[in-house]
Amino acid sequence: MSQNEKKSQQDYVKKCKEAAVKGNVIAQNTLGYLFLNGQGIKQDYKTAVQWFKSASSEGYAPAQYNLAIMYKLGQGVEQSHPDSIKWMQASANQAYAEAQSNLGNMYYQGLAVTQDYTLALMWWTLAEQSGAKDVDHNKSDIKGKMTSSQLQQTQHLVRQWETKH
Repeated sequence: MSQNEKKSQQDYVKKCKEAAVKGNVIAQNTLGYLFLNGQGIKQDYKTAVQWFKSASSEGYAPAQYNLAIMYKLGQGVEQSHPDSIKWMQASANQAYAEAQSNLGNMYYQGLAVTQDYTLALMWWTLAEQSGAKDVDHNKSDIKGKMTSSQLQQTQHLVRQWETKH
């Protein structure tokens, strides 16, 4: 990396920190991401979590998703599936496609939640409506494992979620 690139990266991190300290949730999330990946700054999971928490507490869906992943993997925090689900759900309920798709995967596999094909399909359907491109194969696979009653229940749950959110 050239000196100019290093200087530019340092300036970016500095501007991000300034905006984050002033309460800008996008900057807080970005700073968390930079600390998470060690981009332009020393990698530090605990600091990443702190910034994700700041933005999450203000309701910023991408940060809530990132915080959920940190809890899921135990990076910078003690691994906690209940906390992971809490933040994943908060993000998904704001129509954040990645969180919705991830919840679908979790319900399909029974990871940190009770396996439930109806809820898996519901979250994948919502993720697709929110712009996720990678759920079509999952949806067609799971539909073959479900009864017509479960498929109807999924449609009902999707409509119910859409009305509420």
